[in-house]
Amino acid sequence: MSDLELGVDRERSVLLLVDIQPDFLPGGALPTHEGDTILEPVSRLLEADPFGLYVATQDWHPSDHVSFASNHEGRTPMETIELYGHEQILWPDHCIQGTPGADLHGEVDWRRFSAIVRKAVDPRVDSYSAIRNNWNPVGDRPPTGLAGYLRERGVVQVFIAGLARDFCVKWSAEDLVDEGFTTYVLWDLTRPVDRASDAVVREALERRGAGILDSGDVLER
Repeated sequence: MSDLELGVDRERSVLLLVDIQPDFLPGGALPTHEGDTILEPVSRLLEADPFGLYVATQDWHPSDHVSFASNHEGRTPMETIELYGHEQILWPDHCIQGTPGADLHGEVDWRRFSAIVRKAVDPRVDSYSAIRNNWNPVGDRPPTGLAGYLRERGVVQVFIAGLARDFCVKWSAEDLVDEGFTTYVLWDLTRPVDRASDAVVREALERRGAGILDSGDVLER
């Protein structure tokens, strides 16, 4: 599914902006590849206002977060460990609560957003997806509450942009599909941590049932 087959159902659609924060841009603690280049086109999309609802996520780690390599003696960023029976990448410290790198980026106009979901707030649990946290000590992936919020607002279509394409965007899209939402990733408005992942990520999303679009596909309709 790569085409916008049904068009944008304005009254039942949402734009989900994922983690557009300074720490994920060049010069930040965990930069995505050319992440700053999505800022201007995201702003154009917001100005066009093609969706009925706008929500966002914000990575919001405590400093003692389990995903930080600095909290594991002898470990370095980008190493992988097993955590609660699943693979966990150890990240450089990033998006720490109350720091400038964790702010929602100032070049985006956040005034039309009705909800901001802060994730990774539990020091014991990482959180990539906007819909469910990563695995906790008892093996569950607790919901963030966003899926219920979207259903209460009558949303059936979700369009996703933001950072990073190969982690938080991908996991969010997959969980949204699993929750029954018609889900599209606006590919040109995402950027990865690892450029080499693009083909694998795209294939995984399409196999899961998410559509791949460019923002122009939305703006032209």
